[in-house]
Amino acid sequence: MNMWDWSYVWEALPYLYRGAMVTVQATVLAFAIALVLGLVFALIRQSPNRYVSTAMAEIVEFIRSTPLLLQLFFVYYVGPQFGIVIPAWTAGIGMLGIHYAAYCSEVYRAGILAVEEGQWEACIALNLSRARTWRAIILPQAIPPVVPALGNYFIGMFKETPILAAIAILEMLQQAKNFGAEHYRYIEPIIMAGFFFLVFSLVASAIVQSVSVWLNRRYHLQ
Repeated sequence: MNMWDWSYVWEALPYLYRGAMVTVQATVLAFAIALVLGLVFALIRQSPNRYVSTAMAEIVEFIRSTPLLLQLFFVYYVGPQFGIVIPAWTAGIGMLGIHYAAYCSEVYRAGILAVEEGQWEACIALNLSRARTWRAIILPQAIPPVVPALGNYFIGMFKETPILAAIAILEMLQQAKNFGAEHYRYIEPIIMAGFFFLVFSLVASAIVQSVSVWLNRRYHLQ
């Protein structure tokens, strides 16, 4: 048997392409949720109300300390027993986004805590509102330094999308497995899927680095 069959590769490409589109869409949508929700979590953690801050800290720790697969199963399979039926795509994207939002919130919080105390004092002295202080002073200084860490989570999320196959979402790796099972030959589709993961990760890493440099230059000049 030939170790590599190009005709088989061309036959597999349409299936892998469909799976790749699902993988990319899932990653982008889930990461958008993680970025926004993670920032919300981080801001709540900074609440002057000790009870609100503590409750948010416990929620974040709970999400981070339980496996994503378990969370996914609970929402998709256990939820219907309580009358909560969520489509697979919504459940998958939602839980992927919420799970990584907990990690992103800690990254945001690290950036916020790194802002010098004098910045807060200056805002108080200038009688700036809390909303304006966050929007115009704190976040522009807190976010650029943490972009590389957020980018790492984006790449990590991309590589974790195969977990969505557990609730019947046909992402790229699952398409490769299904195609291999139909033809009793796995080497080409699995290697092609792995190659796509590698290329996407390298490209994403380069983009994240470029964005980080641009943000740091921009806010440094300001």
